[in-house]
Amino acid sequence: MFNTIIGLAAFAAIALIGWAIAEIKGKACGYEKNQMEKDVDEQQAQFLHKNGFHELSIKDVIKSISTKGFKTT
Repeated sequence: MFNTIIGLAAFAAIALIGWAIAEIKGKACGYEKNQMEKDVDEQQAQFLHKNGFHELSIKDVIKSISTKGFKTT
């Protein structure tokens, strides 16, 4: 019984330490796009919009996916 409690406490401690390291790493190592990447993104967005691309609303997505299951024939 005592070994089980120690094992669970050790597991929880290791999990919390790993989670804290991941959170700190995510905040410490930021990424910012350079000007060339921003220019390429803008060119791609203009190309997509020029060729008729538009973002779907949630209503459009619900219409196009199977939310009620498959129809059997």
